Amino acid sequence: MERRLSAASRRSAPSPIQQLSHLAQRVGAVNLAEGFPDFPAPPHVKAAAAAAAAAIAADHNQYRHVQGICDILAEMAKRDHGLDVDPLTDFVICCGQSEAFAAAIFAIIDPGDEVLLFDPAYETYETCIELARGVPPNNVPLDPPSWTLNEDEFLKSFTSRTKAVVLNSPHNPTGKVFSKEELLIIAQACQKVDCFAITDDVYEYITYHENKHISLASLPGMQERTVITSSLSKTYSVTGWRIGWACSPASIASAIRNIHVKLTDSAPALFQEAALIALTSTLDFYSSLKTTMR
Repeated sequence: MERRLSAASRRSAPSPIQQLSHLAQRVGAVNLAEGFPDFPAPPHVKAAAAAAAAAIAADHNQYRHVQGICDILAEMAKRDHGLDVDPLTDFVICCGQSEAFAAAIFAIIDPGDEVLLFDPAYETYETCIELARGVPPNNVPLDPPSWTLNEDEFLKSFTSRTKAVVLNSPHNPTGKVFSKEELLIIAQACQKVDCFAITDDVYEYITYHENKHISLASLPGMQERTVITSSLSKTYSVTGWRIGWACSPASIASAIRNIHVKLTDSAPALFQEAALIALTSTLDFYSSLKTTMR
């Protein structure tokens, strides 16, 4: 029976990091390979989930799309990055950033397409590309010790088959925040070769000192070719809630939505309700988040 399984399923066997995570949970070890905060979610966020439990009694137990999340996210995109996005057409609520990223890859990548990753990279990216039958990603090494972008190496990595660049900033696992100068290099290259950018922004509110997260989509000529993926997980310490989203121009968002419906159909209804409170946290919350993390 094993020989009947697809090549994609064999490539998607538990990774060493996943195996390490399971072992750490069993023996109570500190796991430096797994990305979730090790302190509780903020009280007002937990209270929101508890209050949202009333939705169960109100029979909000079916597939659900809470449009209010998209409305708030659109306001945050304008406030934090100067982006004008349509909450009705430009967002897809997914089961965490992981699904948002996978759906974006499946919507954009055709068999044989190439995707550029910055190395080291979060392991899920490569798996999603393989599942979409893209060719093994062309990894662009970041230069230690500050993990800077090597412009020459980056530009040489493009080929006629390059369909997208994946950018994770702040970066997992190094913590690097890409500078505006580096982002401009990426933006200009994407426009020159006419490819997409897919960004993973889950750590955007966890930066230190003079570092500031800049959305790649906010740079000239990039909003129309960028898919932003993010989630509640890291900012609000709720990795188990599985509320994430993709934000992109309407035509791309429509394709991502079609994939999302086939994959999971709906993010958890209860936690979508609670997300409304988390996402309307005061600016003081984000300041205290950085202080606590530091």
